[in-house]
Amino acid sequence: MRPAPTDTKAWNAYLAEGNAKQARKRVSADVILRDAHDRILTVNPTYKDGWDLPGGMAEANESPDQAALRELHEELGLTLTLHRLLVVDWVAPHEPWDDQLAFIFDAGTLSPALAATVRPHDDELSEALFLPATEAAARLRPRQRDRLCGALRSLADGRTRYLRNGAEPWQV
Repeated sequence: MRPAPTDTKAWNAYLAEGNAKQARKRVSADVILRDAHDRILTVNPTYKDGWDLPGGMAEANESPDQAALRELHEELGLTLTLHRLLVVDWVAPHEPWDDQLAFIFDAGTLSPALAATVRPHDDELSEALFLPATEAAARLRPRQRDRLCGALRSLADGRTRYLRNGAEPWQV
């Protein structure tokens, strides 16, 4: 039986039980960060095959934008401001993983002096390179490549994209 909202302790216990039964989503948050030549920063993780965009997984109760900023600081020593959301991609369950929400934010363009200093700052990355968009896309795994292409379209037309497994569901 559902308790009355006026019984604060019982009501909160009831809500907590409902919350515990709800789905949990993994959340990743990456950025597109460019240099003065409009090249895109890509990173080479040491813990998996293939290259990535800078960013990573959100921690418990951490917003996607804060996760992206934290990852930039931890992995590359960069303290930046995000400009806007470019993409939200729902990723279906795959292999051992449950579904996920993947965000890509626009982190702007670094000055030539700052771009020249970008280096990995922890052991999660072995390299960080600014690459032309086509070369950056070629290094990414297919799922992230599709997400990058959606983000580049968002940069070009100013429209935030919702993707489902890397594709715009209304254009499939």
